[in-house]
Amino acid sequence: MKLSLFSDYSLRTLMYAALRDGLFRLEEVSDAYAISRHHLAKVVHHLGKHGYLETQRGHAGGIRLARPAQDIRIGTLVRESEATADLVECFDAATNTCPINGSCRLKGLLAEALDAFYATLDRYTLHDLVNGPRSAQLRHTLLPSAHDHLGDRGANPGKI
Repeated sequence: MKLSLFSDYSLRTLMYAALRDGLFRLEEVSDAYAISRHHLAKVVHHLGKHGYLETQRGHAGGIRLARPAQDIRIGTLVRESEATADLVECFDAATNTCPINGSCRLKGLLAEALDAFYATLDRYTLHDLVNGPRSAQLRHTLLPSAHDHLGDRGANPGKI
Protein backbone atom coordinates (compact mmCIF):
# COMPACT_ATOMS: atom_id res chain seq x y z
CA MET A 1 0.00 0.00 0.00
CA LYS A 2 1.20 3.47 -0.78
CA LEU A 3 -0.27 6.68 0.57
CA SER A 4 -1.02 9.43 -1.89
CA LEU A 5 1.11 12.57 -1.92
CA PHE A 6 -1.99 14.38 -0.71
CA SER A 7 -2.05 12.28 2.47
CA ASP A 8 1.70 12.63 2.88
CA TYR A 9 1.49 16.42 2.54
CA SER A 10 -1.49 16.51 4.91
CA LEU A 11 0.49 14.67 7.58
CA ARG A 12 3.55 16.85 7.07
CA THR A 13 1.51 20.07 7.19
CA LEU A 14 -0.16 19.04 10.43
CA MET A 15 3.18 18.03 11.95
CA TYR A 16 4.54 21.45 11.05
CA ALA A 17 1.46 23.11 12.56
CA ALA A 18 1.81 21.13 15.78
CA LEU A 19 5.48 22.04 16.10
CA ARG A 20 4.91 25.69 15.16
CA ASP A 21 2.31 26.12 17.90
CA GLY A 22 0.75 29.31 16.58
CA LEU A 23 0.15 31.18 13.37
CA PHE A 24 2.36 30.47 10.38
CA ARG A 25 2.34 31.12 6.65
CA LEU A 26 1.94 28.61 3.85
CA GLU A 27 5.36 29.61 2.52
CA GLU A 28 6.97 28.43 5.75
CA VAL A 29 5.66 24.90 5.24
CA SER A 30 6.54 25.00 1.57
CA ASP A 31 10.10 26.05 2.39
CA ALA A 32 10.51 23.57 5.25
CA TYR A 33 9.57 20.58 3.10
CA ALA A 34 10.54 21.91 -0.36
CA ILE A 35 6.96 21.31 -1.55
CA SER A 36 5.07 23.35 -4.11
CA ARG A 37 3.00 26.14 -2.54
CA HIS A 38 0.23 25.33 -5.04
CA HIS A 39 -0.05 21.72 -3.81
CA LEU A 40 0.05 22.81 -0.18
CA ALA A 41 -2.72 25.34 -0.73
CA LYS A 42 -5.03 22.47 -1.75
CA VAL A 43 -3.96 20.46 1.28
CA VAL A 44 -4.52 23.38 3.67
CA HIS A 45 -7.94 24.03 2.15
CA HIS A 46 -8.90 20.37 2.64
CA LEU A 47 -7.55 20.30 6.21
CA GLY A 48 -9.49 23.47 6.96
CA LYS A 49 -12.74 22.00 5.60
CA HIS A 50 -12.26 18.95 7.81
CA GLY A 51 -11.58 20.98 10.95
CA TYR A 52 -7.87 20.25 11.35
CA LEU A 53 -6.63 23.75 10.52
CA GLU A 54 -8.06 27.21 10.73
CA THR A 55 -6.98 29.98 8.44
CA GLN A 56 -7.17 33.72 8.85
CA ARG A 57 -6.76 36.09 5.95
CA GLY A 58 -5.28 39.53 6.11
CA HIS A 59 -2.24 41.26 7.52
CA ALA A 60 -2.45 39.51 10.90
CA GLY A 61 -3.57 36.22 9.37
CA GLY A 62 -2.04 32.82 8.99
CA ILE A 63 -2.67 29.15 9.58
CA ARG A 64 -2.83 27.19 12.83
CA LEU A 65 -4.16 23.96 14.28
CA ALA A 66 -7.89 24.13 14.85
CA ARG A 67 -7.80 21.60 17.68
CA PRO A 68 -5.23 20.11 20.03
CA ALA A 69 -2.69 17.73 18.48
CA GLN A 70 -3.66 15.01 20.95
CA ASP A 71 -7.21 15.07 19.49
CA ILE A 72 -6.09 14.39 15.92
CA ARG A 73 -6.02 10.66 15.16
CA ILE A 74 -3.67 9.66 12.35
CA GLY A 75 -5.96 6.89 11.08
CA THR A 76 -8.90 9.27 10.76
CA LEU A 77 -6.77 11.82 8.94
CA VAL A 78 -5.45 9.26 6.45
CA ARG A 79 -8.95 7.91 5.80
CA GLU A 80 -10.19 11.44 5.09
CA SER A 81 -7.24 12.43 2.90
CA GLU A 82 -7.08 9.31 0.75
CA ALA A 83 -9.27 9.61 -2.34
CA THR A 84 -10.09 5.93 -2.11
CA ALA A 85 -9.17 3.06 0.15
CA ASP A 86 -9.86 0.52 -2.59
CA LEU A 87 -6.70 -1.54 -2.77
CA VAL A 88 -8.02 -3.62 -5.65
CA GLU A 89 -10.84 -3.29 -8.14
CA CYS A 90 -13.21 -5.71 -6.37
CA PHE A 91 -13.43 -3.42 -3.32
CA ASP A 92 -15.76 -1.12 -5.28
CA ALA A 93 -18.94 -2.97 -6.24
CA ALA A 94 -19.91 -0.19 -8.67
CA THR A 95 -16.81 -0.59 -10.84
CA ASN A 96 -15.84 -4.20 -10.18
CA THR A 97 -15.41 -6.33 -13.30
CA CYS A 98 -13.29 -9.11 -11.77
CA PRO A 99 -14.69 -12.47 -12.90
CA ILE A 100 -13.53 -14.30 -9.76
CA ASN A 101 -15.14 -11.92 -7.29
CA GLY A 102 -17.12 -13.98 -4.82
CA SER A 103 -14.95 -17.08 -5.12
CA CYS A 104 -11.56 -15.47 -4.47
CA ARG A 105 -10.14 -15.20 -0.96
CA LEU A 106 -7.83 -12.28 -1.85
CA LYS A 107 -10.49 -9.62 -1.26
CA GLY A 108 -11.06 -10.77 2.33
CA LEU A 109 -7.35 -11.03 3.03
CA LEU A 110 -6.68 -7.53 1.70
CA ALA A 111 -9.64 -6.10 3.62
CA GLU A 112 -8.24 -7.66 6.81
CA ALA A 113 -4.80 -6.17 6.09
CA LEU A 114 -6.30 -2.74 5.41
CA ASP A 115 -8.25 -2.90 8.68
CA ALA A 116 -5.02 -3.76 10.53
CA PHE A 117 -3.23 -0.86 8.82
CA TYR A 118 -5.86 1.63 9.96
CA ALA A 119 -6.11 0.06 13.42
CA THR A 120 -2.41 0.74 13.88
CA LEU A 121 -2.72 4.33 12.67
CA ASP A 122 -5.75 4.85 14.93
CA ARG A 123 -3.57 4.20 17.98
CA TYR A 124 -1.53 7.35 17.31
CA THR A 125 -2.23 11.05 17.39
CA LEU A 126 -0.54 14.06 15.86
CA HIS A 127 0.88 14.75 19.32
CA ASP A 128 2.60 11.34 19.24
CA LEU A 129 4.23 12.17 15.90
CA VAL A 130 5.87 15.38 17.05
CA ASN A 131 6.78 14.48 20.63
CA GLY A 132 9.29 12.00 21.92
CA PRO A 133 13.02 11.37 21.81
CA ARG A 134 13.49 12.94 18.37
CA SER A 135 11.19 15.94 18.75
CA ALA A 136 14.07 18.40 19.24
CA GLN A 137 15.72 17.20 16.02
CA LEU A 138 12.40 17.39 14.17
CA ARG A 139 11.79 20.92 15.45
CA HIS A 140 15.32 21.99 14.50
CA THR A 141 14.93 20.55 10.99
CA LEU A 142 11.55 22.10 10.27
CA LEU A 143 11.77 25.32 12.27
CA PRO A 144 15.45 26.35 12.18
CA SER A 145 14.60 30.01 11.86
CA ALA A 146 10.91 30.28 12.66
CA HIS A 147 11.42 33.63 14.32
CA ASP A 148 13.26 34.95 11.24
CA HIS A 149 10.10 34.35 9.16
CA LEU A 150 8.19 36.71 11.43
CA GLY A 151 10.54 39.57 10.78
CA ASP A 152 9.44 42.70 12.56
CA ARG A 153 5.79 41.64 12.68
CA GLY A 154 6.20 39.79 15.96
CA ALA A 155 3.44 37.24 16.48
CA ASN A 156 1.57 38.30 13.35
CA PRO A 157 3.01 36.28 10.48
CA GLY A 158 0.94 38.02 7.83
CA LYS A 159 -0.71 36.48 4.82
CA ILE A 160 -1.51 32.83 4.43
